[in-house]
Amino acid sequence: MDSTGPGQAAEATGVRSVRRALDILGLLTEDQPAVTLREIVDATGLAKTTAVRMVQTLEQCGLLWDTPAGYTAGPGLWRWAHLAHTSWELPRETRKLMRDLAEEQQETVNLFMLRGLSRVCVAQQESPQPLRHVVRVGDELPLWAGASSKILLRSAPESLLRRIAVDSPHGEGHARQLRVWADVAVEQGFAVSRGERDEGLTAVAVPVLGRTGTVVASLSLSGPSHRFPEAGVQRFATALVEVARQMSEQGFDHPLSPVGPAGPAGGRK
Repeated sequence: MDSTGPGQAAEATGVRSVRRALDILGLLTEDQPAVTLREIVDATGLAKTTAVRMVQTLEQCGLLWDTPAGYTAGPGLWRWAHLAHTSWELPRETRKLMRDLAEEQQETVNLFMLRGLSRVCVAQQESPQPLRHVVRVGDELPLWAGASSKILLRSAPESLLRRIAVDSPHGEGHARQLRVWADVAVEQGFAVSRGERDEGLTAVAVPVLGRTGTVVASLSLSGPSHRFPEAGVQRFATALVEVARQMSEQGFDHPLSPVGPAGPAGGRK
C-alpha cells in the first residue's frame, strides 16, 4: 500500500517538474546555444505535450526565448548570470596573480573550493599552450582523486572521507588512502596527482589560507604529464606557494569560503 500522502505526492510532482525544467535548460551549451522542440523531446524523453508545457512555462518566466533557430537562453537568465558573476568573481588583484602565474609557468591555473562531496572550480586561467588542460568555472569535480582534493581534505573529518570514498569507484576503504594523501600534502606543503582521474594529466596544488588560517581554496597548475617531470614539479610547487601566499595576504574571500574553524574546512573530528 502506498503510504505517500497528498502533500508528499504534490511535493514529489513539484520537484520532478523543477528537475525537468532544469534538464531542458541544461541542453543549452556554448556549442549548442539553441535547441528545437524535437531535440528537447529526444534528449529528455518527455512526451511532446509535456515538453511543450514546460517550454511555454520557461518562456513565460523569461528563461527561454523562441527564435527561428530554436529555443535559446532567455533574458531572465541574464539577470541571474549577472548576479552569479558579481557574486563569484574574484578580486582584480587575485585574477592578475593567476594570469601572471599561467603566463610564467605556461600551464593552466585553477582555483578550487570545497562544496559537499565535490570541489568546485571558482576561477581559471588557461595555459597559453595549444595542448592544455581545461576545466570550466563552475564545474564540480569529485574529491576522491586529484591534487586539489588532497589539499582541500587535509582537515576533513573521517565521516566526510568515508562519504567521499563510498561515492568513489574504489569503495569505502579508499577513505584510508584519502587520509594518507592529505597528510602527505600537509607534510610536504603541496600535493601532486598523476593520472588519478584523467589519464595523461598531472596537477600540482597548494593551499590558500583564509583570515582564520584555515584552508579555503586550492591553487593548482595542471597539464599534460609529459610537461610535469619530477624536476619540474618542485619548480611548479614553489611558484604556487608564493602566489597562494600573496592571495592569502590580500584576504581571500568568496561566497564558498568557510566562516571559521567550524566551517567546511574546519578541524578534524
